[in-house]
Amino acid sequence: MKLGREFYARDTITVAKELLGNVLVHQVDGVLLKGRIVETEAYLGIEDKAAHSYGGRRTDRIKVMYGPPGHAYVYLIYGMYYLFNIITAKEGVPEGVLIRALEPLENIDKMALNRFKKPYDKLSKYERQNLTNGPGKLTRAFKIDKELYGIDLCGDRLYVEEGTNKDFNIVETTRIGIDYAEEAKYFPYRFYIENNPYVSVK
Repeated sequence: MKLGREFYARDTITVAKELLGNVLVHQVDGVLLKGRIVETEAYLGIEDKAAHSYGGRRTDRIKVMYGPPGHAYVYLIYGMYYLFNIITAKEGVPEGVLIRALEPLENIDKMALNRFKKPYDKLSKYERQNLTNGPGKLTRAFKIDKELYGIDLCGDRLYVEEGTNKDFNIVETTRIGIDYAEEAKYFPYRFYIENNPYVSVK
């Protein structure tokens, strides 16, 4: 069952935790790519120095953060990697959840071709482990780019459906790559499924 707007229109920390174990689905090139969400990070908007919307900042790039929940915020870092976020809370409150890692589930061959230009059975052990275990890696494997900026995740192209395996422990820790964020770099807003091999950093 596809997650509805009401799922995303809640407290951002709660959404970040409860996304774990659910399944990201992208219909691309006539194929459904599916991956279990195993790692997320919460960004709490105006009061969070790690968030793009800290202090009420408003730019064309982040305008979707101020829109209704359940939409995609996709942006480019280092000029080469797209990151995929889900807008949460309510309209006017610029908060969201970064999807940091996925466990590949369906049409893994297509993911391998998207990311490494070769089928899954030709990947090395290292490449298989690194297929979707990071925010820039999973967007390449799933063909998520700027074209999907602002897309409604309650539609039929890119969405999250309810997972079947929710028997796991959640690790709560600090976020990654935000050393610029002063005290916010110590906030325990990163969540992942304990012992899952596709988590980006243990």
